[in-house]
Amino acid sequence: MNSKYEHAPIAELYKAINVPDGAYEKAEARYLDLGKWFGRVESHCSSYSPHIYPQGSFRLGTVIRPVGKEGDYDLDVGCRLRMGISKFKHTQKELKNLVGRDLEDYRVARNIESKLKAMHRCWRIAYADDLSFHMDVVPSIPEEATRLGVIKEAMVKEGVEATLAGNVAAHAGLITDDRHPAYSSISDNWLISNSEGYAIWFESRMRQAQMLFEKRATARLDELPARLWKSPLQQVVQLLKWHREVMFQKNLDSKPISVIITTLAAHAYAGESDVEAALAGILGRMGSFVWESRPRVPNPINPVEDFADKWPNPNYASLKLEENFWKWLKAAKEHFKTLGTTRDPALLEKTASVAFGVALPSRTNELQQEERKRKALLEKVEQLKTGAKTSGAGVIGSAGAANIPHKFYGDEEIHSD
Repeated sequence: MNSKYEHAPIAELYKAINVPDGAYEKAEARYLDLGKWFGRVESHCSSYSPHIYPQGSFRLGTVIRPVGKEGDYDLDVGCRLRMGISKFKHTQKELKNLVGRDLEDYRVARNIESKLKAMHRCWRIAYADDLSFHMDVVPSIPEEATRLGVIKEAMVKEGVEATLAGNVAAHAGLITDDRHPAYSSISDNWLISNSEGYAIWFESRMRQAQMLFEKRATARLDELPARLWKSPLQQVVQLLKWHREVMFQKNLDSKPISVIITTLAAHAYAGESDVEAALAGILGRMGSFVWESRPRVPNPINPVEDFADKWPNPNYASLKLEENFWKWLKAAKEHFKTLGTTRDPALLEKTASVAFGVALPSRTNELQQEERKRKALLEKVEQLKTGAKTSGAGVIGSAGAANIPHKFYGDEEIHSD
């Protein structure tokens, strides 16, 4: 990152919203501790080969700070029982309760005061500490092999390279949902989820800038957790999510969901190595990846699934989800453009405060100096033009001598309003 960008408004905004390393380290320590707990011989799940792993924004490296004093970090964790549980012999309810028993024992053993809370698809553990974490643990089992092949072929049909599609599909699993009509009965119709496969796909989009990463890093990308890649795509997703959070902080149910923003941004990313260029390009292109017909925003790792399935659903009509998505995208384009291009210190301060909820370091003196330099440069150009017009045919030099072009301030471009 060059020194000029490090102090640009968008870079300053990113510093303000980015998560401190301590948050990632604490999150990692917690899910590793949970994994050890589930791996104990005494664990109710121990005979089913439990695997605890991060998912969601902590896995992707796209976490942002909570907006407002009351917000907290949401750590999504998967609990995959890799053997011994089958949708043909067990119900979703049985799986969820099995995992819940170990989580309740864990909560008591770790002196976590908040009660274990049952959510539709997961169990929630709330930590009371300086970072205000809550952990959502999603129980799952592996999907059957024949279905994995179908998922792979669907991805290949949509243009995903075969090796990548196979690697992604291999991680697909079945999750519980207490709203499912067959939640309490034996059924082969479970919901499919594949958070790790999505992370692998997202990383494949980040790798478009891999040459840049390998020049910067002392280790290969495969040896680093995704959060340490700090790719332009990851940073853009963080910036877009923050803008969304501020815009809808008084109407959270109506906001565009993170998986839609992340998916569209990943599709629109063209490998730019500069964050500002990536941000402008993604904002300009991401709307074109919303299809006219269903699925409107296909899940890239399960193309029959529509991330925007609630948009046309009458039950969510009052939330105006599609309308709000387009409103957000339009506002994001306008606000980020202002943040990145304005020379007006007052407008910059207002945009940062109102649209992004942050106070950026003052750039008044810097912008005023740039404006004075710009005006002086334009005046000198006008003087040269006037002098050339009045010089006539022999004043500057003898007949046939060419005027030599001038450069001022090195290669700096002349910007006019």
